[in-house]
Amino acid sequence: MTAGPSIVPPGELPKRAGPTPLGAWRQSSPAPARAAPEEARSHPAVRGELTALQQRVPGVRGSVVAGVDGLLITHDLPTGAEPHDLAALAATTYGLGRQCGYALRQGPFRETTVRSLRGYFTVYAVGERALLAVLGDDGLNVARLHLEARPVTERIADLLVS
Repeated sequence: MTAGPSIVPPGELPKRAGPTPLGAWRQSSPAPARAAPEEARSHPAVRGELTALQQRVPGVRGSVVAGVDGLLITHDLPTGAEPHDLAALAATTYGLGRQCGYALRQGPFRETTVRSLRGYFTVYAVGERALLAVLGDDGLNVARLHLEARPVTERIADLLVS
């Protein structure tokens, strides 16, 4: 009997149910989708920017706008994806990218892309206090995403301030 990681279906993040008798973690059944809190529904202009980005860049599956603390602001993720998990992942990615930038004396965080077997996860700074995280499939044109997403971050920053 082998204890080890299991393959997670595309579009799902692993959920830990607790240790097995061998000490390895087992995957639980997916949690039911939570209703977005009121704050997540109160930014229709920001959601419009996310929808437009998805329409302009083939391969974008959805996006999350989160605070640098990992709290969800809004999202346009497909059903089944957990926006709160992606918001937390965006904040974690931001923290690592920020530390790299300072340690290498390259300045503050701007963006980072993680490429996995089945897709991409790209996090952009939105001003000083927020993040745009974009989830893409394996056919995503990352250069096109960068060209389209950078101006979106500026518009979102303006919308969140106003």
